[in-house]
Amino acid sequence: MADEKRDTPRPFDVKTVEYLLKLMTDHDLAEVDLKEADQRIRLRKGSAIQAGLPPAPVSYAAPPTAAHPAPAVTAPTPATQPPVPTKKLLEIKSELVGAFYTRPSPDKPEYVKVGSKVNPDTTVCVVVAMKVNNEIKAGCSGTIVEVVAKNEDYVEFNAVLFRVDPG
Repeated sequence: MADEKRDTPRPFDVKTVEYLLKLMTDHDLAEVDLKEADQRIRLRKGSAIQAGLPPAPVSYAAPPTAAHPAPAVTAPTPATQPPVPTKKLLEIKSELVGAFYTRPSPDKPEYVKVGSKVNPDTTVCVVVAMKVNNEIKAGCSGTIVEVVAKNEDYVEFNAVLFRVDPG
């Protein structure tokens, strides 16, 4: 029997999952974990998971371009908390949703890495969305102190990609 024909929604029907994802986005939630009787649903954004738990659902990205192969789907690794900065760092954020790449093509060097000096016009990465390579500019001056996103990760709009020391 199809989900649409049931009188009561099942815990894992598509509409429930879509509704929960919308709530997560609207309220900037990183995780939702619900249990009803013997059914359980856990949705997470990002890569932080606890050992022994099943991996988070996989988001689907646009098809890869010739210059950038599809990101490999791997089990997320436990996240480590970055050190608390003693001075104010600037953040370079994603301007769109897509696949994050640190280099123009697999055989080319990275645009920037930790220690690289940047100015507002420095290209720091590419985010591929709908088969279009979108160069992301630093938009600030300073030294890259942290590369937050991992090469080939799927990034959300406004996700922090780099941290820059302006001093």
